[in-house]
Amino acid sequence: MKSIQARLSLGLVAVLVVVGVVLAQLTLWLFEAGLQRYLENGLRKESENLLVALVRGPSGLQLDERRISAAYQRPFSGYYFRIDFDNGALQQNTWRSRSLWDLDMPKPAVPGLSDSHELGPEGQQLLALRADYRRLGQDISISVAQDYSPVREGFRRLQQIGLGMGLIALILVLVLQRITVTRSLRPLERARQQIAQLQQGQRSQLDAEVPSELAPLVGQINHLLSHTEDSLRRSRNALGNLGHALKTPLAVLLSLASSERLKDLPEVRAQMREQLEQIQQRLARELNRARLAGDALPGAQFDCDAELPGLLGTLGMIHGEGLLLASDVPPGLLLPWDREDVLELLGNLLDNACKWADSEVRLGIASDAEGYRLWVDDDGPGVPQGQRQQVLERGSRLDEQVDGHGLGLGIVRDIVEAWGGRLALSESRQGGLRVIIELPRKAR
Repeated sequence: MKSIQARLSLGLVAVLVVVGVVLAQLTLWLFEAGLQRYLENGLRKESENLLVALVRGPSGLQLDERRISAAYQRPFSGYYFRIDFDNGALQQNTWRSRSLWDLDMPKPAVPGLSDSHELGPEGQQLLALRADYRRLGQDISISVAQDYSPVREGFRRLQQIGLGMGLIALILVLVLQRITVTRSLRPLERARQQIAQLQQGQRSQLDAEVPSELAPLVGQINHLLSHTEDSLRRSRNALGNLGHALKTPLAVLLSLASSERLKDLPEVRAQMREQLEQIQQRLARELNRARLAGDALPGAQFDCDAELPGLLGTLGMIHGEGLLLASDVPPGLLLPWDREDVLELLGNLLDNACKWADSEVRLGIASDAEGYRLWVDDDGPGVPQGQRQQVLERGSRLDEQVDGHGLGLGIVRDIVEAWGGRLALSESRQGGLRVIIELPRKAR
């Protein structure tokens, strides 16, 4: 779909071209029609002058050349006439101007200005007028013509100049229109940038200072963002309260299942303990899945420079000073997800890596135009290649498949799926396991 600015530009160009062509053609037609009327009046006066110049002489009608223009005497001057007599009694029935020389000018078929311009001497384009009179008892048809070629050439030059000026005016209007539209759509562009910042977690609300046309939309978006944030916060608080409320009864039941009261019922004791542990694990996982913010929380972001040192320091204290925890993260990197979710994700990955590492665990994060890439390397025993896909299957755990290895990826997998990412396993450079997470820059 084209942008609003492109649509406005195309619409304006189409309107200007159509209106400009129509106005130009109409103006040129009116100008030419007015010019022909003016020339027609001049030709009619010339025909009347010729009529007056017809006088009776000793041998009958003759033309008094003193009363006619000298242009009719000069060959191919551009001014021509012919006089036709309907009475055949005269020896000469047609008189022609000397300017025609030895060429003939056709007589127009009907009286009045001829619609078609006839080719005359020197290839000239003529504008001819025929007028019928009766003088001295004789029916006379006088046809006068004028070379219309210079007028047509001037008319074409005028068309070219008008076309050039029209194109310049069109370009100027388009430039001014683009400047005007850009200034008018600047609030929309600013709103678009702020929405992108919302998605990247750099702000939690849109600016309310917008034009009146955008005020209702921005107000509704801000209301929705506030409502979403409040709803998520209440849900998290409720889930936290539920988790704390259930932990105590489960702990009591697990304690009863391990008590000496059931030592005479070992099978019942084992079944109760197994079922209660499954309930506890499933409850913890579902509570963690339910509290994921994903991309729903506006203004959410994870500052790697501020959060990673504390996370790595805490894990170092838990797993001992002999374990090296290092990170390879670009300075100033911000991840556009909720802080608690990222801590949950990285905490689980690093904690699992620390459990099976011999001496080193390394975290890496990189970003590109497509999204983000996270990986955690350790120098532990790793996972056989043939069993890596099995580890990633929903509900499976490696410590249930291969003795001596454990890797809890349930919560990590849930977070990655909530973000529309991809989880993969490979071999690290240290010989252990590398967990790779690829996350898109934009939510699905």
